Amino acid sequence: MPKTPTVKKIDLDTTIQTLGVAKIPSPLNYCRFIGQEETLELRLTEEEADLSMGSGLPMHFEKAGPRGKLYFDSSKVKCAIVTCGGLCPGINDVIRAIVMDAYHHYHVASVIGIRYGLQGFIPKYGHDIIELTPNNVSNFHVFGGTELGSSRGPQAPDEIVDALERMNVGVLFMIGGDGTMKAAANIVKEIRSRNSRISVIGIPKTIDNDINFVGKSFGFDTAVEKATEAIACAHVEAVGAYNGIGIVKLMGRESGFIAAQATLALKEVNFVLVPESPFTMEGPDGLLAQLEKRLRARHHAVIVVAEGAGQHLCEASGRTDASGNPVLCDISSLLISGIKDHFKNRNMEATVKFIDPSYIIRSVSANANDRVYCGFLGQNAVHAAMAGKTGMVVSRLQSRFVHVPLELVTMKRKKLNIEADYWRAVIESTGQESMTVHALPGSPCPIRKD
Repeated sequence: MPKTPTVKKIDLDTTIQTLGVAKIPSPLNYCRFIGQEETLELRLTEEEADLSMGSGLPMHFEKAGPRGKLYFDSSKVKCAIVTCGGLCPGINDVIRAIVMDAYHHYHVASVIGIRYGLQGFIPKYGHDIIELTPNNVSNFHVFGGTELGSSRGPQAPDEIVDALERMNVGVLFMIGGDGTMKAAANIVKEIRSRNSRISVIGIPKTIDNDINFVGKSFGFDTAVEKATEAIACAHVEAVGAYNGIGIVKLMGRESGFIAAQATLALKEVNFVLVPESPFTMEGPDGLLAQLEKRLRARHHAVIVVAEGAGQHLCEASGRTDASGNPVLCDISSLLISGIKDHFKNRNMEATVKFIDPSYIIRSVSANANDRVYCGFLGQNAVHAAMAGKTGMVVSRLQSRFVHVPLELVTMKRKKLNIEADYWRAVIESTGQESMTVHALPGSPCPIRKD
């Protein structure tokens, strides 16, 4: 008999760590309290969590929200907030929500802001801290970026915990992406090794929407909205020239969610290139051949490309940035030069217009939907911390706010499933034909757009 293939089991334990028994009555008197370990069952889709066991797997997550009994005497606890990694719309809204809820409803002793990411904990950098109060954060949401500043790169967990203990901090809120959540997990381990009582709560931040077990990250809606403005401009430029080609490069190192969503939002896109779907430039089914066909028929085209797309087409540098991410090759330069050479060799007139709105998109303030979302994240983070939860992030899954252990969030990056209905809809929207290096069984059929 043939051997049954061994399936690697993944630890899907959703239990949330606590600092101890919650015994102190909550000062909140206007709401329904959530049971200390109350859970809800969710069946995650392939887009919500990349699980090797497939979609539809039932999982029980601890519900977010205020608890009737607290671990901390909230009036005596000191909190700290740190923001790490790249900028993203909504960071200031989360900071504001945490401060407002902590002061007005839990009457905490103090909230401090750590300057310039994890560097702010390390004495050698000399960064001052900021006292955060309802008065000085009241207008934070008006501005993009982070009023606390940010930085990339790892810092020693023991030095960070040393700083927390020196400052008598009881709760640390960490706002950041995959790298920040990994750092948070290491800080939690260091705290536990010392038998300290410091709560660490993560608020997942990534403009790329690539954090596992997070349905949609804050700032993503704003990013897509701004991206569509750039795509609309590229379309105007393309239509304004004979055989005009508008190229827009969007964020997405390993995941093409922004490119895909913006493509669905604006139907002028004819080709979308994402990291999850390797493509070829040359050959009868390659991008250049399809682009030529498009220009001969319609005399204009719009291409949207995620920054991490097409990395297989260029030589890897082997270098990494301060956060440990591989340094990407410039796919836009490769596209532009390849397109110009192709049409020059065919004596075809073609005009290429390139737009890279990345830093504009990253640094704008959040739109209305993201502001509402950020408010819920900040409030639920405070509720979790006061109840003594730790080693977790606040996440929204299927419109429900839940607690997710750091171990699950950092298990892998979330990516587009190019065999799912969502990607099929993207391909239908553009009308592009398959350009994949190796066609996958069950991949969406190509649809031609006239």
